[in-house]
Parts: sequence; C-alpha cells; structure tokens
Amino acid sequence: MTSAYLSSPAPVALAHRGGWLTGERGAPRTELENTAAAFQHAVDLGYTYLETDVHATADGVLMAFHDPTLDRATDRSGSIGELPYREVSRARVGGSEPVPVLEDLLGSWPEARFNIDLKADAAVAPLREVLRRTNAWDRVCVGSFDQRRLDRARALLGRPVATSCGPLDVVRLRAASLSPLLRALAGRVPVCAQIPMLHGGFPLLSRDLIRTAHRMGLQVHVWTINEPRVMERLLDAGVDGIVTDNTVALRDLLVRRGQWSGPSPGARDTVHDSLSQNG
Repeated sequence: MTSAYLSSPAPVALAHRGGWLTGERGAPRTELENTAAAFQHAVDLGYTYLETDVHATADGVLMAFHDPTLDRATDRSGSIGELPYREVSRARVGGSEPVPVLEDLLGSWPEARFNIDLKADAAVAPLREVLRRTNAWDRVCVGSFDQRRLDRARALLGRPVATSCGPLDVVRLRAASLSPLLRALAGRVPVCAQIPMLHGGFPLLSRDLIRTAHRMGLQVHVWTINEPRVMERLLDAGVDGIVTDNTVALRDLLVRRGQWSGPSPGARDTVHDSLSQNG
C-alpha cells in the first residue's frame, strides 16, 4: 500500500528512543532514552524518523516511555498505568529529564515522523485522541509486539494509518518467503516489517524474506543495529531501514554511501552538545 509515512527515500534511518547523546570526548551517553534531549539530538543530526514507545497514565495521558514502570530509567518508581500524570511528570529520566508526553513530541517536531510502539492496551484509545488533536495521522507508523493490540489499534484508529507488522504478520511473511504457495496468506495491511535479525536465537531476517516483502509492497526495517559493519551488511542486502541507538554512526555511514536523505553534515559538525544544554 502507498504510505505517506514512507514517502521519503529509502533507506530510512530511525533514531531508536531518540538515540544516544554525545558525551565528553564523543562517548555515548545512553541513560537519556526517550527524552526530549535525545530526540533533539537526533533532529540536530538530520534525522527525520524518530522511534518511541508509549504507555498511558492512569488518567489517560500518553507518555513516551519504554518500560511499564518508572523504576529502571528514572529517579522514581511505580507502574505508569497505575499512576496519574501529575506523579509521572515528576519523574526524571537519568536524574535530569522529564518523561515526555507524546503529544508534546509531535508538536515540538512537526516535520518529523514518529514510529510508535504501543506497549500497553491502555495506550490504544489515547493514541487515537492524540492523533486526532494533532492531525498527525500521516506522519506516524504504529506497531506492537502484541498482535491483538495492534489489530485493535488498526480498527480503533478509524482511518488509514501506517502500521508495521505484528508477530503474526511476521510469521506470515516468513512463511511466504519460504514457499510461493503461502504468499497469499501474508496480509497487505502493514506498510513495513520491523524485525530483529534473530528471534529466540534463530535467524529471522534473510534475503528471501527481504525479496518477498518487496514483492508484497512492504519495506523491511531492522532493529536495533548499533555496529557500523552490520549496518553496511544489511544495507548491501537490500533492507529499507535501520533502527539504531548509534545515530551518529548510521548517519555518517549513509553519508559515505550517498544514501543520507537528511541535511549533510559540514566540515565541522554543528550538532550541539546536549549535555551542556541539558545539564
């Protein structure tokens, strides 16, 4: 299917949870995932595709956050789904950055496209309301590791929105890549398959799967790839997108290959030091 979300030239570079920030002497700073500082850093690098996860608070505010609880990544504890927004808003990621509200992210970077991973059933209905209020239908791609949740979102959103493959969709695609007789079983609802290279220790990605996806009109995005040599091998194999924390390395690789669709870095990289601006 034709997707406004994927109208930019491939390969698509997606900043996973905003990606790593750059610390002293270029060392990656990894603890500020899914924060406005991380997303700003990716945008400053030239990224137009940002990946995030969402949970809804007890009072229905959609937060850009990976874990179901605040415990690992913030200075507070508790389940996001059981806490009101006023409590979640007091948490600080890495001790310094607030947990972003998805609606604020969509408003802060109106030109960016967001890959949104639905992490909880309670996030589905609030996502529909956020997209309605922001009119961001054409610049999001919705995915989930829960096929039932993803199918519910596809039905509830009420209008065409780009989605990635859920687990059952991937099984169908994998089966179709193994046998031409099974290709009719793979649905055409998703616009892309976003998959790891391995699942449960077994190879999931293959050149046959990539070719099958392309025949069915689907892009293939691989996550989460942080090693430049692996990035290059995947691009050579024909993948259409890479999800990475190592946003600087992926950008620089795509620039060298002449495949970077964002603004090219100058002789002196003008990306600001997020540490100095964000404590």
